Amino acid sequence: MREDSIWAVYEQRLRRVSAYIYDHLDEELDLDRLSDIACLSPHHWHRVYRAVHGETLAATVKRLRLHRAAGDLVRTSLSVTEIARRTGYPNLQSFTRIFKSVFGMPPARYRREGSHTVFQSTNGKGFGEMYDVAMKTMAPRALVGVSHTGSYMEIGRAFETLGGTLQARQLYRPGMKMIGLYLDDPDLVPEDKLRSFACMTDGENVPAEAPLERKHLDGGEYAVLRHKGPYADMHKAYQWLYGAWLPQSGREVRDTVMFEEYVNNPREAAPTELLTDIYLPLK
Repeated sequence: MREDSIWAVYEQRLRRVSAYIYDHLDEELDLDRLSDIACLSPHHWHRVYRAVHGETLAATVKRLRLHRAAGDLVRTSLSVTEIARRTGYPNLQSFTRIFKSVFGMPPARYRREGSHTVFQSTNGKGFGEMYDVAMKTMAPRALVGVSHTGSYMEIGRAFETLGGTLQARQLYRPGMKMIGLYLDDPDLVPEDKLRSFACMTDGENVPAEAPLERKHLDGGEYAVLRHKGPYADMHKAYQWLYGAWLPQSGREVRDTVMFEEYVNNPREAAPTELLTDIYLPLK
């Protein structure tokens, strides 16, 4: 079998395993079971997965479950015990220990004092000083992406597909940057109807064959807010940007899509060290 044919088979298997992980995060995810879904022996499949995604299957499952747990703590009233159970830790002490090792504080304290709370008590006195907002003029950018419908917290599913597809087709380049396009307001559109795209830059050099699609970012001036911390916290940054910064800036929003650029990689950086630039288009 030709090398490109082999990687085409691996690409399909990577998508299948990634979809299964996202659909069954509430359940016990046996790594041998995931190997069965990939139709490869555990010995070989774990090596293929790590070569493509840069982390082990076990690390992926742990990262995604804790990411969702952080979102549950910020966005829901579920008890910490319920969240621990939903994350696959029936023992609350184990969940607390693991969560603290990754997020730097126990889950109950994170709910009270996580980085999402930075944007909750704005009174205008620190405008322009407390938060890092810069003005940037950007040239148009070509992107390649994978569409996602549903909770923005689950766009990682599309990024897994995008990254796996680019790697399997040997199209990934080190200079590519991760971009998230979010088309709907989550306060107005039902969660299951939210539309978004997981994208990479340098899309003009990538053949747009399914599941890949070409996307485009308009050039022009943008207000850029740098957010530091878990992705689960970022909705508060959006509320501050629109509700506090924009009215005081005297600027108007331009009718084009806003987007996020992910400065570092969640596989390599701790959640508390994740850097995300939020681009708001201005007239």
